[in-house]
Amino acid sequence: MGLELPLVAIVLSRFPHPEIHLAAFGGVVFPLSLIIEAPIIMILSASTALCKDGPAYVLLRNFIWGLGGLLTCLHMGVAFSPLYDLIVVDLLGVPSPIIEPARFGLQIMTPWTLSIGLRRFLQGVVIRTGQTRLIGLGTLVRICLSLSILGCGLWSFSGPGIVVAATAMATGVMVEAGLMYCFARPAIRAVRSQPTVSGLSFGELVSFYVPLAATPLMTLATLPLISAALSRMPLALESLAVWPVLGGLTFVFRSVGFAFQEVVIALSPRREMVLPLQSFAGGLACCTTGLLLCMAVTPLASFWFDVVAGLEPHLSQMAVSGLWIALWLPLFSPWQSFFNGLLVQRGLTKYVTQAVFFYAVGCSAVLGVGLSQGAWAGLFVGLLAVVFGLIVETMWLFKQAFPIYREIR
Repeated sequence: MGLELPLVAIVLSRFPHPEIHLAAFGGVVFPLSLIIEAPIIMILSASTALCKDGPAYVLLRNFIWGLGGLLTCLHMGVAFSPLYDLIVVDLLGVPSPIIEPARFGLQIMTPWTLSIGLRRFLQGVVIRTGQTRLIGLGTLVRICLSLSILGCGLWSFSGPGIVVAATAMATGVMVEAGLMYCFARPAIRAVRSQPTVSGLSFGELVSFYVPLAATPLMTLATLPLISAALSRMPLALESLAVWPVLGGLTFVFRSVGFAFQEVVIALSPRREMVLPLQSFAGGLACCTTGLLLCMAVTPLASFWFDVVAGLEPHLSQMAVSGLWIALWLPLFSPWQSFFNGLLVQRGLTKYVTQAVFFYAVGCSAVLGVGLSQGAWAGLFVGLLAVVFGLIVETMWLFKQAFPIYREIR
């Protein structure tokens, strides 16, 4: 799935006015879509942890339909009403050339939120029954479909690039959600046939899920905050254009660590698996960071941004410089997933929320310093803010999860 963002950036860079459409997608459309869907993202962890029997499955299924419907209405309210101007123009203060392309892109992304929620809910059921290969198959189909739409748009569509990018993203996730339902039907039957053991009530579900839902909400709230900060710093348009390209590349390396959280939730109840999980987290962190470091120290970085991503020379040089800051990002993902998994498996979701709060505070502090100085390009300040926030978040997670680790080890 991490390949999707780089593919979108590669295609957008080959349309007319690439800076405008890269900035519109990476600085407005994608961050706003993510923050609207944020409350639904953690349904994957909830489904993995709680779908133990038929009543729990039905409760979670109804919950996700209701929450997804409400968030879709919110997305439409932002994309199709004057609320868009209030957020994007007045609050974020983005450069004027990207306002209308971003509006159109956000409107196309309307089905995104509900599709993401249903997909992640079904993926949790599949993980709980041990059929994880189906998740990879669904994602492969999604990537192939998105790539087909991007390719056809690049060769035959004469309109704005943002239309092709948003259509590819929205269509891909809708099709994947439908496929996951087909793939998950045996797993659903298996879960619903289990004896009722959880006795999960709606109140218990809300108590478990609300802290989890607040976690990505606070994390993703920093994305428009970063966009707003970048818009007010030197080289604003250039920074907003490079941000999604660099972010997409680093996400490929970080995404492997993100997927590890559900593995920890599923396996950590077995005491003999704790040390292997810890070793795997360390190895994963070293491998992903090392691979990105190899890219930064060789001509491969310039090749990626110049040739593959198709950035203009001055944007490519900016991206290569920013990569030296961004290469630390994959280091944190596996360890955060390890600590988060231990906490979620024990139901201590409030500590996950607290950690993300500290991330947002740390990130905002660095952005505030950058804005007050006004001397550095926004791209570099934004990257430093994210790295510092992740350091603070990881330290807090370690502090809270270590007693659990010591107990079950």
